[in-house]
Amino acid sequence: MTATLSSTRARAALRTSARVSAELLLIFVLLAVALWALGRMWSVVWPLVIGLLLTTLTWPPARFLRRHGWRPALAASVVTVLFLLVAVGVVALIAVPVASQSGELTDGVVEGIQKLREWAAGPPLNIGDAQINKAFDTAVARAQDGLGSMVGAVVTGVSTVVNGLVTAVLALFLMFFFLKDGPRFLPWLARQLPGRLATDVPAVAARSWDTLGAFVRSQAAVGLLDAVLIGLGLWILGVPLVLPLAVLTFVSAFVPIIGALFAGFVAVLIALVSNGLTDALIVLAIIVVVQQLEGNVFQPMIQSRGLGLHAAVVLLAVTLGGSLAGIVGSLLAVPVAALIAVVWNYVREQLSEPSREPGTDEPDTAAVPS
Repeated sequence: MTATLSSTRARAALRTSARVSAELLLIFVLLAVALWALGRMWSVVWPLVIGLLLTTLTWPPARFLRRHGWRPALAASVVTVLFLLVAVGVVALIAVPVASQSGELTDGVVEGIQKLREWAAGPPLNIGDAQINKAFDTAVARAQDGLGSMVGAVVTGVSTVVNGLVTAVLALFLMFFFLKDGPRFLPWLARQLPGRLATDVPAVAARSWDTLGAFVRSQAAVGLLDAVLIGLGLWILGVPLVLPLAVLTFVSAFVPIIGALFAGFVAVLIALVSNGLTDALIVLAIIVVVQQLEGNVFQPMIQSRGLGLHAAVVLLAVTLGGSLAGIVGSLLAVPVAALIAVVWNYVREQLSEPSREPGTDEPDTAAVPS
């Protein structure tokens, strides 16, 4: 009897394992198909993503105007025009000088890597291994390619990476319509969905929007503070290329952890090449102090609600995004991971809610967004 019972349990366990494996395989296949479809529609998806990111930045003033009696179309038009004026001003005052110095910035990084190579080959390290030299050569090549791409993205705008001006125009039009009709989207979506989806999907969408807006606005504010403080320190020390380095610091703030390390590394290399070892160490100290202020003072004050992601998850997400889609993947990795966490937390809340006793007439309000 014992042997028969064990055999039955083993077969049941195998069947359960096979069913779970098949379900997981189906999920992975569906994810692969979804990613393939996303890649095929990227020319449409990318303007939509840019439009959403721009809307998170411009929604607060639009909401302020709407609350003070402005009609939605008028508020959206005024905010869109002001955004265009600010963007044109940034291009005129910052992007043009940065473009004229981008070649010097790349050459300075390469020269700094060469100096590090010479220092490592001399006393006291005396590193002369051919593999180490090959690694430095690879680093030089990647610095030339990667930094050139980063500076190009800073100069011409991230929206030009895919479709250039067409993408920018589409993103601006989408931003206008999001500002104008955004508050009506969730009620409309709830009317289109059947059953419980009419409650769950709008609730997840509302949480995702709050998370995305908090991330973009807080990273922009923190990146601006970092760029101003680090740029001021570089200017006081007389380090060249202050404006390109400040812009690079601001853009890199949207790639947590990796971005700060990359921007700091570039600034130290430029200081090493132009001003020598002493000023390079001072620049390194300034960057460390600013990063400590960012992590312990700026972000807790500016970011009212965290993303709920561990630093290791952020690091892995940025690495994966960069390997899959380069700079664009690194920029979008953390927001995507945060949105996945929002969906997971909502599903977990719904699965863990206590069941009501039979006969109770209390409505189920757990899934109703506040």
